[in-house]
Amino acid sequence: MKTFYGWRMAGAAFGIQFMFAALLNQAFGAYVAILSEERGWSKTALSGAAALQSVESAILGPALGWLMDRFGPQNLIRLGMVVFALGFMALSQIDSINGFYVCAVLLAVGASLGGYFPLSVALIQWFERYRARAIAVMSMGMALGGLAVPLIVWSMHAFGWRATAFGSGILALVIGLPLATVIRRRPQDHGETIDGLPAAPPAAMAPPAPGTSARPSGADQASGEFTVRQALRTRAFWLLALGHAFALLVVTSVNVHGITHMKEGLGYTMQQASLVIMVLTLGQVAGVLVSALVGDRFEKRYLAALCMLGHSVGLLLLTYATQPAEVIAFALIHGMAWGLRGPFMQAIRADYFGRNAIGMILGLSAVVVALGQIAGPMVAGVLADLTGNYRLGFTVLALVAGSGSVLFMMAKKPEHL
Repeated sequence: MKTFYGWRMAGAAFGIQFMFAALLNQAFGAYVAILSEERGWSKTALSGAAALQSVESAILGPALGWLMDRFGPQNLIRLGMVVFALGFMALSQIDSINGFYVCAVLLAVGASLGGYFPLSVALIQWFERYRARAIAVMSMGMALGGLAVPLIVWSMHAFGWRATAFGSGILALVIGLPLATVIRRRPQDHGETIDGLPAAPPAAMAPPAPGTSARPSGADQASGEFTVRQALRTRAFWLLALGHAFALLVVTSVNVHGITHMKEGLGYTMQQASLVIMVLTLGQVAGVLVSALVGDRFEKRYLAALCMLGHSVGLLLLTYATQPAEVIAFALIHGMAWGLRGPFMQAIRADYFGRNAIGMILGLSAVVVALGQIAGPMVAGVLADLTGNYRLGFTVLALVAGSGSVLFMMAKKPEHL
């Protein structure tokens, strides 16, 4: 029996996301910790690099969405791999904070062109019934990438962070470019159907009843295909975007500052902190597996609301930990919340607004979501420099993220106008 090509794409997306997570997303905190110690750069200055990455996402998101809707993903993803690789190669040569900023932007542009956003749009075009499951397969790559953090930290100590960065750029080309060739635009362009299911026979056109027009019925119009303008007019668009932004307050602050907090605030070594990130990864993997099992069966906004509470509780445990068990609990709770919620963020928007304009809708959502990506690391970094530790910043972020559960509860599926 022929395997549906969409699952091959999901497998390639898994590999690409694993690479991005292992080399950048989960490992970025290790670069921050080493550069802070070696160069004496402040936490605020290093947080600025993460903020610049998020600003880039906000600027590029709408344009990327427009390009995806019109030209498809493959060439954009290939370009992203090249830019991502160049970013790491340039990082290996820096000697100033400005150089670090430039490399952070290059890495962010590469990850935006070749990563989660375009891969999600591609999978949404190929899946409907199994949409959450397909995105969960891709997200599993992001989750498992955290398992490589101890290897990245070992490489930094054995060969230096410069050699590790340059080697990461080489890996991005060797692994990323072949995987990018697997991604395709639409199933109908390649003789396939959505979900790989047999094409439905055309429905017979019944004559209009007396006194009615032959225009499509409200049920036909309510097939979920919103235009961009229609989506922007719904409460759900804004509630989902803000809820997603609140979640990333915790995700990005932990990615940027988690290792430094464990090293400076809790007295852990870099190797011990990297092992905590590995436990977080195991929790994330468990969350993604649960997402694959339940994401297409239950209402996603309720599960997302529960995950927001998990992010909040997890970060508070890390902030006030006095025992290793509390740090492990943080890693598992936050990781599971991230893994369970992550695949829902794009799938729920496709469920609500359809696939015809999903690239632009996701791109405009990214502008709002970027606010959380910017604020998380910056609030944590600035308040750490002012107070001498991460307690105040992490506490504020945890409480705000917890309130985001209300936003998801309110984000009901809109009716098509």
